[in-house]
Amino acid sequence: MWELKIFQIILSNRLRPSLACWGNNQSRMVKHLFSIGIFITSILLSGCSHLNDSFQEANDLFSQGSYTASLNKYEQMLEKHPTKGDRILFEMGIIYSYPKNGQKDYQKSLEYFQKLIKDYPESEYRQNSEAMIFSINNAPVKDKLIRAQQTQIATLQQEVKSKELEISALQKKVEELGKNVSAYAIQKGSADKLVIEKAARRLMLIAKGEVLKTYKIALGGNPVGPKEKQGDNKTPEGTYFIDSRNKDSHYHRSLHISYPNEKDKKRAEKLGVSPGGDIMIHGIKKGFSWVGDAHAEVDWTKGCIAVTDEEIEEIGKVVPNGTIVEIRP
Repeated sequence: MWELKIFQIILSNRLRPSLACWGNNQSRMVKHLFSIGIFITSILLSGCSHLNDSFQEANDLFSQGSYTASLNKYEQMLEKHPTKGDRILFEMGIIYSYPKNGQKDYQKSLEYFQKLIKDYPESEYRQNSEAMIFSINNAPVKDKLIRAQQTQIATLQQEVKSKELEISALQKKVEELGKNVSAYAIQKGSADKLVIEKAARRLMLIAKGEVLKTYKIALGGNPVGPKEKQGDNKTPEGTYFIDSRNKDSHYHRSLHISYPNEKDKKRAEKLGVSPGGDIMIHGIKKGFSWVGDAHAEVDWTKGCIAVTDEEIEEIGKVVPNGTIVEIRP
């Protein structure tokens, strides 16, 4: 607002002394001059406000990511307001070096900062411009390093992805080999023991101390603890053996377990109850074989150990009568 200040100084120093010596007629002229002054002042104020609006508009365009439009606005301002050229040049230099500007141009940015320093040596933006010049001169090196690092990261990510695919393929091969080994072991001979782990819901076929294969199982609807009496829906805990089998069971096929043993009988006798019986390893109820592996998601038997129809057939082939059955908690 330097124009306004100058006008006020002139008005104060030149017009007011004259008021003391002029008459009434001359005072009308002074009033007229004051009116002109107010008019000129309003023009100057309007011009200043317009310039601020222009800066605001250019800055809004920049904030919106319209970098080219913002630069065009500053170009127009530079022609109309050369006295504000240092600020305009600084703003344009910033835009050309801005990282998010897809059309950033370090060379143009340097030119604007250098022009500012040359044409406006006393500008308040000089020091910041010098700092920007120093930063921009190092920017290409930094950009090159960043690009190299990004390329290296992309390469490593691709290698990791490739390794993950290799690992996945190897895991599938291991699973297939495991199945083949289990199938071979089952075909080669009989199992000499069945181990049932209730907490893990797992049945293991064992031959000579080695696990041939494992199966997911479902237990009685009240699985925690040993079976105590008939109708408690508990699966027994203890050591038993396969004492018979049924190829036409209501649950596809079944292997009957020698429950109750002597320990079970004594416990039931103390409680004054019947220990129950008919505990089997069996398949899925007839008509529901389509459930498959999903049957093991819940404990649905009355105390038996359930596997799929295919699995009970496989187990039945390698588990002869007399095979030990150890049921663990």
